[in-house]
Amino acid sequence: MSQTPLSAEQAEALARGFKAVADPVRLRLLSLIASHAEGEACVCDLTEGFELTGPTISHHLKVLREAGLITGERRGTWIYYRAVPAAMAQLSAALAPAES
Repeated sequence: MSQTPLSAEQAEALARGFKAVADPVRLRLLSLIASHAEGEACVCDLTEGFELTGPTISHHLKVLREAGLITGERRGTWIYYRAVPAAMAQLSAALAPAES
């Protein structure tokens, strides 16, 4: 089975996702969210392990959210983030070699 070439729209959407995870902080944040218990993480859980301010972490989360890689849900004063499996699968599929 051969892989179909990307359309311009598909390439643009994938490029946004790859650009978002090209930053090591955002890649780590996405990994933390995706591997967190119950599949979601509060921003308060994500700040540990980073020598960054809360606003800087929030900026990185916003970039991931705008790229469609995570979603956020406000509960009281905190926002809980979840990875979007379909978006992550699309990035993974774009890197997979075509089967021969």
